Amino acid sequence: MVSESKAAEKAEKAASRLAKKVAKNVANGGGDDDSASDVASASGSALDLTKLALGSTGDLTKLAGSAMGVSATEGVSRCVTGVLTSRLTSRDIKIDGFTLGLNGVELIQDCAIELTIGRRYGLIGQNGCGKTNFLCSLAEKEVPIPDHMDLYHLHTEAEPSPKTALDSVIDYIREELKKLEALEEHIMTEFGPEDERLEAIYSRLEEIDPNTFESRAAELLHGLGFSSKMMAKSTKDMSGGWRMRVALARALFVRPTLLLLDEPTNHLDLEACVWLEEYLSHYNRCLILISHSQDFLNGVCTHIIWLTNKKLTYYTGNYDTYVKTVAEQNIIQQKKYEKEQDDIKHIKQFISSCGTYSNLVKQAKSKQKILDKMYAAGLTPPINVETTFKFTFPDCDKLPPPVLPFIDVSFAYSGLKEDYLYKNLDFGVDCDSRIALVGPNGAGKSTLLKLMTGDLSPTEGTVSRHMHLSVGKYHQHSVEVLDNTATCLDFFRQSYPNTATFKREVDEWRSFLGRYGVSGKMQTMKIGQLSEGQKSRLVFAMICMGKPNLLLLDEPTNHLDLEAIDALAEAIKIFNGGLVLVSHDFRLIDQVAEQIWVCDRTLSVWKGDIRAYKAHLKSTMTHYKK
Repeated sequence: MVSESKAAEKAEKAASRLAKKVAKNVANGGGDDDSASDVASASGSALDLTKLALGSTGDLTKLAGSAMGVSATEGVSRCVTGVLTSRLTSRDIKIDGFTLGLNGVELIQDCAIELTIGRRYGLIGQNGCGKTNFLCSLAEKEVPIPDHMDLYHLHTEAEPSPKTALDSVIDYIREELKKLEALEEHIMTEFGPEDERLEAIYSRLEEIDPNTFESRAAELLHGLGFSSKMMAKSTKDMSGGWRMRVALARALFVRPTLLLLDEPTNHLDLEACVWLEEYLSHYNRCLILISHSQDFLNGVCTHIIWLTNKKLTYYTGNYDTYVKTVAEQNIIQQKKYEKEQDDIKHIKQFISSCGTYSNLVKQAKSKQKILDKMYAAGLTPPINVETTFKFTFPDCDKLPPPVLPFIDVSFAYSGLKEDYLYKNLDFGVDCDSRIALVGPNGAGKSTLLKLMTGDLSPTEGTVSRHMHLSVGKYHQHSVEVLDNTATCLDFFRQSYPNTATFKREVDEWRSFLGRYGVSGKMQTMKIGQLSEGQKSRLVFAMICMGKPNLLLLDEPTNHLDLEAIDALAEAIKIFNGGLVLVSHDFRLIDQVAEQIWVCDRTLSVWKGDIRAYKAHLKSTMTHYKK
């Protein structure tokens, strides 16, 4: 009969062999579907065996469990390996040897994951580096996360159903309550009342408190912009943006030990962003947050995880502290690199000057030994700055005003006066305009942009457009015009074919796309395999093909990384046309807007900058703070 300790050892070896098999499979391009299915099946068996063996021995403090995960959904094949080195019963997580591959391409290589309760991590990195897949691998427990660790991953909107927004939030926690009670019973039966995991479970059960479900859920929904009427509305009758808010409220209501948020501000207005920033800044569990907003990262995060060059690097402090630390480290590294290279140059020159003179040969050999030791110890690498894309909007001829005048404009979707969203608007937008529209969701910001483009017609009054006006519009669904089955290169060649007045060869298209950060192999990848941020870059390339003299940008930063947002800001600054911007990114507004227009059934000019507006929002919602 095999002993229990040997059973555990065999399970660990089986998992290790499995990880090597999958790593080889990834290196070969992912293998066929049957192979992937076999590996996934074997993974489950190995993990079950490990858990069974450990459950028998009860020696949880010496756990060094290894695991591998394979995910193959919707054309995405993700392979993950990692070894749990923290105790199985610990609330903190440490995983060594973490590697993540996607469709045969390695995104993260041999890193450590260290997550500590009480810390709020901001995960940053360029578009396409693997941030979203990193969160997905944690959420789906493709790495060995202990079973008692409750987590919630916000990545999709709440499902459309007859349930109200309030019930959709509360029902989820009711299900968790049942699971916790079942887990408590299992641990009591299998491991006894002394198991340290029970303390966390009892604390969680006490915190959930079914008696306050409704009031707490309503408070969260209200903070995210829901009125009492909206809370009672069925989710099937809501837009995708509002259902995403329901999902966010659910995540905050659950308050899991590990909360994973992927761009939580994408469907929020400025008011809700300020409220969420304040709420999360007091989150006392563990949070991993992907966000493109530097303001949001500064307000929420205690630590930053930088995913760069396939490595996870950890920094203490918020985003501004991270930027300062990296800059200081780069200066030190560059000085050390230059000194080493200078020393190597002088040593080599001395050795060369010695020639074959007998009295200098000994000195030359001594210097060569110094050189050999330097190489053996490893030289300091030069600063490797990730390439970021910079683009410009094409120059345009400025049109004389009036370019886009609104004359006594009133509008209602129903056409009825009592439903007017706007009434008696009189203003004009010209090629010198730099306007940011702010206001709560539902106040009509996107509606105003549609009136400008002509997608909507005013109920009363007139909207005139200069006969030579060319509008470049970006909105939250712009990426839907892209053909996910075509490569980037083929899509642009098909969308803009050569004519008698326009001709562009393949090399010219490659150069054009490269200016928007779509270069190398990415140009021949299918668009459906790109990240959302990379798709957004293609949309900006399409806008530039239209040579606009007025930009109407509705939430252009939703999927862009921090460097891409800075590139967009620079492009807007030097653009010689007009701009009307709707964004929840305070920093972008601060960089490009000269006027702040507040939308709330009318238009009013804010007397101050966007920072003053943010301070105003904070002062009006102190009673929502947690």
